[in-house]
Amino acid sequence: MPSASRTAAFFDYDGTLIAGYSILTFLKERVRRRDLAPAGLLRTTVSLAQSALGQIDSRELISRGIHEWSGRRLADLETLGEHLFERELRDRIYPEMRARVAEHLRQGHLVAIATSAAPFQVESVARELGIEHVLCTRLETRDGVLTGKSSGPVLWGRAKADAVGEFARRHRVDLRRSYFYADGDEEIALMKAVGHPRPVNPRPLLAESAAREGWPVQRFTSRGMPGPDARLRSALATASAVPVLLGALAMRALTGSKREAANFLASTLTEISLGLGKVRLNVTGEEHLWAVRPAVFIWNHRNIFDAQIVGRLVQRDFGAVAGKDLQSSPLVAAAARFMHIAFVDPDDSRAAVAALEPATRLLGEGISMLVAPEGTRVAGGGIGAFRKDAFRMAMTAKVPVVPIVIRNADDIGSRSSGTMRPGTVDVAVLPPVRVDDWTLRDLDRRVEGVRQQFVETLERWPGIVDRRVPRRKRR
Repeated sequence: MPSASRTAAFFDYDGTLIAGYSILTFLKERVRRRDLAPAGLLRTTVSLAQSALGQIDSRELISRGIHEWSGRRLADLETLGEHLFERELRDRIYPEMRARVAEHLRQGHLVAIATSAAPFQVESVARELGIEHVLCTRLETRDGVLTGKSSGPVLWGRAKADAVGEFARRHRVDLRRSYFYADGDEEIALMKAVGHPRPVNPRPLLAESAAREGWPVQRFTSRGMPGPDARLRSALATASAVPVLLGALAMRALTGSKREAANFLASTLTEISLGLGKVRLNVTGEEHLWAVRPAVFIWNHRNIFDAQIVGRLVQRDFGAVAGKDLQSSPLVAAAARFMHIAFVDPDDSRAAVAALEPATRLLGEGISMLVAPEGTRVAGGGIGAFRKDAFRMAMTAKVPVVPIVIRNADDIGSRSSGTMRPGTVDVAVLPPVRVDDWTLRDLDRRVEGVRQQFVETLERWPGIVDRRVPRRKRR
């Protein structure tokens, strides 16, 4: 038999790849749907309390939880797993761990998840991350219905270590060259079995072992419940909008200039928001922001904060295109009194064209426009399909398109998060794209070419200059 020669990276799931415990998400959903009888809910509550008090170990807690699924069709749980992944679990993936998985795959390592969770909890996340191998607790079924028992051992503690060892033998993995990422105290033995132990958000005993053994510890706070400090700073940023809006009203009344009032509003609000959020920007290609004005500035859209980043970079003399759903936001509605915001319904193309006509005219008056061409917040690390609206506007107004590529906006907030977390966001501003010779006939090809610039920039990031947000340009 050939000797072990492959390098693998093994990842625990709950608390390591994702923030928190996925089973609690399923439990809350069952309660919400009234799918858990009072007796079952009482048993589950007692089991959780006994586990917290140390009266039962996690293996017993998991076994009791499996019993509560007795009588359910496996197909129904798989459908529920997909639904909860789309609604919640995808946003709970640590972006830092997403990057580590991608790096191991890039290096040609064999990557596997090793977890005590059931398949319906973990398989959607595995597919999202491109992980082919999942070692987990399998559930026993009869005619597609769960019996309330596991099929094989519950993969916790020693059983997980045995499963990893068997996987390594079967795939000729050299554990001495391999990595293991996990957070639990029960993972210490498996940490010692690999050459590159990587405790992630470790619990107390694992943290002590890591300190004693000299294992590098990684702690992530970009997912899960924001701390009190982050929530307070977010509240202060929201509250600051009131005096800033009053200041913009006063400036407009005193100067008679709607544009200068809009410039004051946009630059001040974005500076306060990012400052209170403790967000730094690493910007490369800053000179392209000012090479040609007006322009259509486009960026890859991940959360509600990346628009603030783009506004902070562009700084002055701009309007924006936003989804129609934002029209009901009090802050956005107030901002729309000073700066032009075209609210677009992506599902109504005729109305969208009409809504964009005033924005296109403003380009001819020296006002740049900010547009997210993906049209919505895109999950994961890729680039979504580009809508053509931004490019048609640029062609009609005969102004360039300036791509702004944001690498890690996920670090400061997930797609659905409303609280900004501290962090450093990398931004690459690419050279302006001239559209003078574009035609409707070649528009699809041209748009895809710009989209590929985003893809290639994310794959081969340019040199980054570490500095604070650029100072405001003056006329």
